[in-house]
Amino acid sequence: MNTSYEPPNQPPVPNPASLPLGQGPGENEPIARPTQAIEAMLRQPRRLVHQLRQGAGGKLIGQMVGLGIVCAAIYGVVVGMFSGGTQLWAAPVKLAFGMLAAGMICLPSLYIFACLAGSRARLVEVAGVVSGLVLLMTLLLIGFAPVAWVFSQSTNSVVAMGFLHLLFGVVALIFGMRFLSQGFKWMETQFNAGLKVWMIIFTLVVIQMTTALRPIVGTADTFLPKEKKFFLAHWFDQINGDGKLARALED
Repeated sequence: MNTSYEPPNQPPVPNPASLPLGQGPGENEPIARPTQAIEAMLRQPRRLVHQLRQGAGGKLIGQMVGLGIVCAAIYGVVVGMFSGGTQLWAAPVKLAFGMLAAGMICLPSLYIFACLAGSRARLVEVAGVVSGLVLLMTLLLIGFAPVAWVFSQSTNSVVAMGFLHLLFGVVALIFGMRFLSQGFKWMETQFNAGLKVWMIIFTLVVIQMTTALRPIVGTADTFLPKEKKFFLAHWFDQINGDGKLARALED
């Protein structure tokens, strides 16, 4: 006689990502404190997007923008340690302002693209997703800060440090864009072509902002540049200048 026990068939546990927004575990819990906003961004991004749609978007956006400014400023201090002096306060100010300005400059075009694609997302919701993009980018930069500090104390090359910070920024941007894309999917908005165009625009604006607010890495006689430059021209000039300095030191 077979006495083995066979448990009854259990219904499959649904994947939280496949559930409608607001029906996943913990997604209806309000986000009242900045620490909860950070936790939601890193662990429960669906919760954050859901809260943006519940009428409390203004307060949540304020928290994310404030956190993004603080995180960008902290990373800016690490950037400023490469040169020291006035860069210890100038680099944080420039990075915080640059990230905030890039988001505000590109917000109208994203909202227009979303409307043209038939999205019902309100402006405050689109602004919330962009704020989340900036917050996630700056949180990732905070994670890279110890590595950036080690290299800043190990080299005198402005080009090398600039490339390292650019690499960290690109990685942060990729994850931020991923959040942005997922956020619109959770809000049932599909505009692949328009979103890709906007991603390119935002990337160019962020990169150009680092040139418009130069120097962020290195030093200069003035707080802001007197000469207008496209970022590619600025990079080539820095590479050529760094090479000339290295040859001069060798001689």
